[in-house]
Amino acid sequence: MAIIPCGNTWVTRWGVQPQCILRPSTTNRLLPSPNCASSGNRSLASQNSAFYSQESLRALSNFGTYNNTYHRRGARLIVRAERDYYSVLGVSKNSSKSEIKSAYRKLARSYHPDVNKEAGAEEKFKEISNAYEVLSDDEKRSIYDRYGEAGLKGAGAGMGDFSNPFDLFESLFEGMGGMGGGMGMGGRGSRNRATEGEDQVYNLVLNFKEAVFGVEKEIEITRLETCNTCDGSGAKPGTNASKCSTCSGQGQVISSARTPLGVFQQVMACSTCGGTGEISTPCNTCGGDGRVRKSKRISLKVPAGVDSGSRLRVRSEGNAGRRGGPPGDLFVLIEVLADSVLRRDDTNILYTCKVSYIDAILGTTTKMPTVDGMVDLKIPAGTQPGTTLVMAGKGVPFLNKNNTRGDQLVKVQVEIPKRLSGEERKLIEELADLNKVKATNNRR
Repeated sequence: MAIIPCGNTWVTRWGVQPQCILRPSTTNRLLPSPNCASSGNRSLASQNSAFYSQESLRALSNFGTYNNTYHRRGARLIVRAERDYYSVLGVSKNSSKSEIKSAYRKLARSYHPDVNKEAGAEEKFKEISNAYEVLSDDEKRSIYDRYGEAGLKGAGAGMGDFSNPFDLFESLFEGMGGMGGGMGMGGRGSRNRATEGEDQVYNLVLNFKEAVFGVEKEIEITRLETCNTCDGSGAKPGTNASKCSTCSGQGQVISSARTPLGVFQQVMACSTCGGTGEISTPCNTCGGDGRVRKSKRISLKVPAGVDSGSRLRVRSEGNAGRRGGPPGDLFVLIEVLADSVLRRDDTNILYTCKVSYIDAILGTTTKMPTVDGMVDLKIPAGTQPGTTLVMAGKGVPFLNKNNTRGDQLVKVQVEIPKRLSGEERKLIEELADLNKVKATNNRR
């Protein structure tokens, strides 16, 4: 089989004469010629002498594989397109190019996945983009009007292959400030615009009490700052940048590969200009980056109540942006060292207090360590082993609520002596006898 271009037509040669004729009409009817029944090799033609290959005939006659509906009426096979691209864009078949473009812009704004988070929005956006790609191209639109989607699939390489819908969207909106409302798409039209700097991360280690009550720290960070030599442009002073010839100033290149599954396109940053779209003599100070690495000391106020894993954000103290873009932020990750005596549980402080069995029986007052220092704690008489006593307001301040604090929870551990002196043993035995008498009297 050979496909020979003839102006705006394609002629498919099989070494035999065409036996079937495709006559265009509003229903795209296939009319068999008298010789169709005796010929195994068939070709298609229209009134405009556009010849199609045998694969094209299969695409039309087997259109049901694309979920299209068709009906047999006598000897006629009526084929209908799967989708009406005019209905998808909400325009009529007589609409002009400008009307089609206007309809696409309106719908694309509404269904772009970055704006519309509803289920099915991305598929709708792709459908809208495919419809616009066909109807905005005179040749594709003409074939679609006559033969529907099957005509596009059989008309030759590239006719039935759709571009990346997001690339199509960016190419139509570039130079218009993105989609408006500060929502630039960051595509090919924005390669040379200002970009925000990267965020920085700093790990800060605090001791137990610093985390509880807060502290002011002076830290030293290393970050990228705007180059003073080139004012952030990256170009050597006194030189002018020129458009990159490799990507034509787009900042990215597109490579295509045809596979059995279709045409695959890959968008990559231009290696010649590094994605900027411009070629310039690099600045000697920053090497063309527009930024240089410097150290800076920052005074940091840590609020009371932070804990390991807490993250503080210091705005605009990250890396400088490119081409005058805003700087990133500095994120300070907190790590708190454990205390040798006290243990923290969220906003509460945990402590285990050991008391003698005598003190547990008779009750006592003992010194208790807290984050505020040593405090007297009363152990009530008859305190049982494992009892938890609450020291209200002696815990950790709530984060950003310094007037509200948690509690210190004291678990009482009663110590039983392993060895007794003779006198202690005698007294304990007397106590045991008294307890037996008491128990007998209670039973009476």
